[in-house]
Amino acid sequence: MTMVLVIEEDRTASDWLVRTLATGGHSVEAAGSVETAMERVRSLPRTDLVVVDLALPRTTGFQFLRELREEHNEVPVIALSTEWREADRVQAFRLGADQHAVRPIGASELLARVDGLIERTRARRANEHGAQPFRYRFGDVEVNAATREVRRSGAPVQLAPLELELLLALIRRDGAAAARVELLKEVWGYESDVVSRTLDTHVANLRGKLERDPAVPRHILTVRKTGYRLQA
Repeated sequence: MTMVLVIEEDRTASDWLVRTLATGGHSVEAAGSVETAMERVRSLPRTDLVVVDLALPRTTGFQFLRELREEHNEVPVIALSTEWREADRVQAFRLGADQHAVRPIGASELLARVDGLIERTRARRANEHGAQPFRYRFGDVEVNAATREVRRSGAPVQLAPLELELLLALIRRDGAAAARVELLKEVWGYESDVVSRTLDTHVANLRGKLERDPAVPRHILTVRKTGYRLQA
């Protein structure tokens, strides 16, 4: 049985999330603060996924994401907010959220997101376990797929889990263009291009971390009317 951690201070909202996830066959733990959540994550190595409210009154869900990724914990995270604000989505993705959803969210959609993200995470880890290690260089960047390390001019670069998945997806194409819908399906599991802003945000994040001049990228290139490609 999968273990899902819910971080939500509002008792009514927390109870609904716990009941919904339990109905979907998941074991669920609830935490009402970032401090409690981090303690649970550290003490529950079997945590398969986290659902966090970005607008926690005392300490925001953004702080949880920051602390989680600073500890190099790659557990998948779905971030929830009560209104659609692009700035919140961008910040959540930059801090390492895997998905973002706006409330109210139906039980079926929540369970589909949770199940899909857990399944893709497990498949990715299984592929990594059986894959041959390789290194890839472009410009002053070196990527070690075996250790999931990225360095630029010898210094480590911290990428969010989905930023790294996107980079590896581009690397695997060996310079060929990747269609937006292909990347959305491969990295996020989306079946259409309706949420392509997610892809654009992650590409912008990668350019900011890996390109010398993100405004004039030399390696992570846009392919007009198609998608993106990586040029060594």
